[in-house]
Amino acid sequence: MKAFVAGATGRTGRQIVEVLTAKGIEVKALVRDRAKAEAALPSSVELILGDVCQPNPWQNTLGDCDVVFCATGATPSLDFTEPYRVDYEGTKNLVDAAQLHRVERFIFVSSLCVSEFFHPLNLFWLVLYWKKQAEKYLQGSGLNYTIVRPGGLVDSQSNDGIVVAGADKLFEGRISRRQVGEIAVESLFHEVTGSKILEVVAKPEVAPQDWGDLFASVA
Repeated sequence: MKAFVAGATGRTGRQIVEVLTAKGIEVKALVRDRAKAEAALPSSVELILGDVCQPNPWQNTLGDCDVVFCATGATPSLDFTEPYRVDYEGTKNLVDAAQLHRVERFIFVSSLCVSEFFHPLNLFWLVLYWKKQAEKYLQGSGLNYTIVRPGGLVDSQSNDGIVVAGADKLFEGRISRRQVGEIAVESLFHEVTGSKILEVVAKPEVAPQDWGDLFASVA
């Protein structure tokens, strides 16, 4: 198996790459800054220079990949077009490339509460709205997908138990980026997660479960 990871040098993307390489899965990482990527990612990762907002020529490198992970995201900025360009158009470009090369699976890291138009995060240039539109585009693509909607992301490690629910069931909570990376990668190995939305948070009062039981909750 070979994975293509967009947003690989981001804080969540790096976790996805680390989990993949720990499992012995080959990784191609789409990066905009080679020096930053070389410092942040394992040496075994093949670096592909490019930008999701500009589909050529990186899209041609998906030909030997089995799965695409999209962990991109707009950064806080005064540019009101960034969520549209990165979260929507950029994800569309990835989906189109995955379709072109008949990729077997597309894993999209989205966000909790994307269906709530009046959520405070949409004050940041409609960032949740555009993530939701990207979800819809992926769902209509015909690709086998898994959409992971994490709660508030934290950088620290966590031993809290993971809660997994279907679409629009969870509305608050936090989860570590490492746990999101693990969920995204583990979903590859459970057929029940195909064409599913997984909303995920972590809670200290929840007992850990194995992945099969967690994913079965959204079957």
